[in-house]
Amino acid sequence: MADPSSSSNRAPDANASLAPLRAQIDALDHQILDLLNQRARVAELVGQIKRAEGTPFFRPDRVAQVINQITRANPGPLLNSHITAIWREIMSACLALEAPQRVAVLGPQGTFCEQAAVEFFGSAANLIYCASFDEVFHATAAGTAQFGVVGVENSTEGVVARTLDLFLRSPVHMVGEVSLLVRHNLLRLVNALDGIEVVMAHPQALAQCQAWLTQHLPQAERRAVSSNAEGARLAATNPAWAALASERAAGPFGLHLVHHAIQDEAYNRTRFSVICLPQTLAMPPASGKDCTSLVVSVPNRPGAVHDLLMPLKAHGVSMTRFESRPAKSGQWEYYFYIDVQGHVDQPHVAAALKELQSCCAFFKVLGSYPVTD
Repeated sequence: MADPSSSSNRAPDANASLAPLRAQIDALDHQILDLLNQRARVAELVGQIKRAEGTPFFRPDRVAQVINQITRANPGPLLNSHITAIWREIMSACLALEAPQRVAVLGPQGTFCEQAAVEFFGSAANLIYCASFDEVFHATAAGTAQFGVVGVENSTEGVVARTLDLFLRSPVHMVGEVSLLVRHNLLRLVNALDGIEVVMAHPQALAQCQAWLTQHLPQAERRAVSSNAEGARLAATNPAWAALASERAAGPFGLHLVHHAIQDEAYNRTRFSVICLPQTLAMPPASGKDCTSLVVSVPNRPGAVHDLLMPLKAHGVSMTRFESRPAKSGQWEYYFYIDVQGHVDQPHVAAALKELQSCCAFFKVLGSYPVTD
């Protein structure tokens, strides 16, 4: 009988088989580090040229171009979504060497607005936390922040009305967008559902979770606050209070994640717009996959809205959003917020908008900017 302790019957030494692979990974990591620093040094030279010429440091169209090129060249096995996240961070870190970007977001820490800003600018951006979207617009228009990020619409609850109103008279324009998958979580100091008296969140989040709250916490007061992260901050002050917020909001306030993803719709996305003054960054050039946003009003007469839409149809421009907001004039007049596919520099879009403007009492292009899937 063979000796059970003989080497032929022993399992392979896992460490021995992993050792050469780990050594290979370590060598590759050092190569990657060297290449990243080479890239950073080139980025510093780019920054010097931009500073001398007075051109913008951050170019969302250039970021989109680089990421599109990299993902098209990706042979795998890394997923394109992972490649996108990695390259955005690389570009963010390199940009921080040129000139760190100041970005106003809805605070405090842990909001979905903060998450959208990090997805767009990378984690090297300097975030300025504001108490409301009004403050985000003001900080951006005043130059306290170079850019701002604001919620525009949710796939479940529709538009963020206050944001649309603020766009009407603000001097800022749109230069990019982020579409974020939003999962609302129940956060609390106590890891249990029992004894919750108040649930706090932004009004949109409360609306997006109303069925779950009705079923599981029917007696709890639903209290609207300025942001989900502000609800998390308040929930940390009272064990009888809970908040609806992102997972990233739990850590800063020492909260338990009592229930995960309680939103009523599984596919719940919120769209955020990136805003800035035109002198900070002009309208990005056409990328081949763009959106143009505008706000218009028409004379209060029969067929006015029909006439508004006809130029888009005549020139083959696809409309992707159409929202109305009261003009608050007391005359039952409305502003219409419209998104169309394409860029204002494309001839068919330019022709459609020129014709559309001729039948409008008020016309303002909010921005033409690249969009991503």
